[in-house]
Amino acid sequence: MNQRYANFLVISGFLLLSTSVFANSYGMKPYPPAEDGYKRMVIHLQPQADEEAHKLEIIIGKTSKVDCNHHWFGGQLIEEVAKGWGFPYFVLKSVQGPASTLMACPPDKKEHDAFVTVHGDGNLLRYNSKLPVVVYVPVDFEVHYRIWSASQESGVAQVE
Repeated sequence: MNQRYANFLVISGFLLLSTSVFANSYGMKPYPPAEDGYKRMVIHLQPQADEEAHKLEIIIGKTSKVDCNHHWFGGQLIEEVAKGWGFPYFVLKSVQGPASTLMACPPDKKEHDAFVTVHGDGNLLRYNSKLPVVVYVPVDFEVHYRIWSASQESGVAQVE
């Protein structure tokens, strides 16, 4: 009887510590619902052989009418932790703008729709396919992403 109980504890402990099994079995339950004026966006990453050689870039913005100038929003992506679960999620807070350079545009350049991004810190994240990447943004913003991969080659710094 004690051997069965010991086996049960070992197996249970392994399953609870396995982030992928734990996270996938609960779906989105650990993450709070979006607050008023926000929406919850989710990215599910594919497993990679060497996830340490990859990064995830979060690109937040919205499509706006722009002229020939460079346009952007200001904002900060804040990492928070799901209470009671320990899983990270991200919230875009205090969006400012839009802002732009103020160069005179040539007369033949017409306004057009473009994806205007939020500039700020905290947008390059560790690649982790075991958990969903959950991002809360204002309802009129979108979340795009890009996967960065390191090459196998590395350089050597020189003493100067």
